[in-house]
Amino acid sequence: MPYKNLEQLLQSVGNPVHRLRNSQIGAYVYPVVPSEFSNWRDEQRAWRESAVLFDQTHHMAELTVKGPDALKLMSQTTINSFAHFSPNEAKQMVPVSYDGYVIGDGILFYLAANELSFVGRAPSVNWLQFHAETGGYRVDLMRDDRSPSHPRGKAVTRRHYRFQVQGPNAVHVLEKVNGGPIPDVKFFTMDWIRVAGRRVRALRHGMSGAPGLEIWGPYDEGDEIRETILEAGREFGLVPVGSRAYASNTLESGWIPSPLPAVYTGEKMKPYREWLPANGYEGTGSIGGSFVSDDIEDYYLTPYELGYGSFVKFDHDFIGREALEKRSTRAHRKKVTFAWNGADLARIYASLFEPGVEHYKFFDLPIANYASSSYDAVTKGGKTVGLSMFGGYSYNERSGLSLGVVDPDIVIGDELTLVWGEEGGGTQKPPVERHKPIEVRVKVAPVPYASGAREGYHEGWRTRQG
Repeated sequence: MPYKNLEQLLQSVGNPVHRLRNSQIGAYVYPVVPSEFSNWRDEQRAWRESAVLFDQTHHMAELTVKGPDALKLMSQTTINSFAHFSPNEAKQMVPVSYDGYVIGDGILFYLAANELSFVGRAPSVNWLQFHAETGGYRVDLMRDDRSPSHPRGKAVTRRHYRFQVQGPNAVHVLEKVNGGPIPDVKFFTMDWIRVAGRRVRALRHGMSGAPGLEIWGPYDEGDEIRETILEAGREFGLVPVGSRAYASNTLESGWIPSPLPAVYTGEKMKPYREWLPANGYEGTGSIGGSFVSDDIEDYYLTPYELGYGSFVKFDHDFIGREALEKRSTRAHRKKVTFAWNGADLARIYASLFEPGVEHYKFFDLPIANYASSSYDAVTKGGKTVGLSMFGGYSYNERSGLSLGVVDPDIVIGDELTLVWGEEGGGTQKPPVERHKPIEVRVKVAPVPYASGAREGYHEGWRTRQG
């Protein structure tokens, strides 16, 4: 029978872990943008050595909030402080549940007085929309969902194009299209530049160790803006990045994109689950990896564990404040990078060429994730001491890397064991083939892993940790 909402669905399935670990949603797709423009190795290399054009138009949802309570809504649904937040600024915004667990995150743009725009994955946008509609806020909403994973030949339209120019030569490309020096604005501050004769909104941002700009505007102008940037960037080695390499940038820069949204438990969360559709992200998403628990809350994470501790400010009332105040004085798990042992990774690939022998779980390149939210067990002496949550391969570092969290007593340089593969020969998720698990040696390393990112980024979630 069709279920009216997420709450009904969860009541019917019993334990949500079993459903999510065997979800039939299939592989996560970065939509519309071609997988490669050249090849993912050269595209990775370009953000370290020259410049890249990232197309972020299609894989995120956007929620524009207008009205006298727009700022109040955002402030009351996030850990972030708004004490000195002004128009033409942006921030990494982290909404949490009533129990202080992360729902998701995204970028909040303060466009003008009483007008803000949030760009992020569906769980965060859903949470904000729910409170906007049910909390008595005087706001108007405009939602623009991510493009479909499988358009099947149908036209795709968004409100805005959204591009980033990043890399050590980014400033040269941007100055050329602007016809002169670009505005000297601080990190996560907005201004305007000119591209193809058009006035274009720009955010000072960085994803690859060197500062660049994120720009956006009306969707129907996107092709013209893109071609102008590519033409100007040719002499500076600018490379367009496809969807295959795009997500692997975070392995070097240190952002964990998709923790499980903490919405499946808690009586106070029940009205939200009754508002969410049964067939939305939360009801159809998947959990993958070797870490298995029958308690869904073992997959929840706090802002402190994900590296957002510096964002938590108790200078305002917000959902989850009381829970986080109690946690704030405790020791927390911490975000790290795991550098995978090359010989052990080679064993995974070698198993594919042994006829008649059950092979190990395939490690795809350059992104190895095969679920909406990944959780591989990381152990020491047979005890689980961490979770690996987003993995793949960096051609720049010539290394398999993954991002995750470890217990407070684990230190940089420790060698741990990561269990790669799923229980029982693999769950029933479509991206999971029959396989056997393997233990992989991993070394605990800083976040961000790339030294340029550690030294060059603004203080915050990419600041060196561990």
